[in-house]
Amino acid sequence: MDATALTDEDRADRLAQLTELMEMLRPAVQSDGGDLILKEVDVEVGRVEVQLQGSCSSCAISSSTLQAGVERILKERLDWVTEVIGDIDESLSWEESSALGRGSYTPGW
Repeated sequence: MDATALTDEDRADRLAQLTELMEMLRPAVQSDGGDLILKEVDVEVGRVEVQLQGSCSSCAISSSTLQAGVERILKERLDWVTEVIGDIDESLSWEESSALGRGSYTPGW
């Protein structure tokens, strides 16, 4: 679908689909002491930006979670998603982050 052809209803529908899918994914991340938040979305071009928080910021497999998990699922289930950008919330120290869950510590230096 051409981006210029999207109606307000189309945009709202895409955002609702994404929000619903994100809410389905969050409990799996939260069960390890982390969280998954939607930072930004452009429903017209299919660009989605997410962030892992909590214990995920010190987890050795956080990049795999973003690429093999979140990105794959979003692209498979939402045909309009063309790009998923993920980052890690690094506002917590490794001690605070690792105390939140079962993530493995990866030094940030």
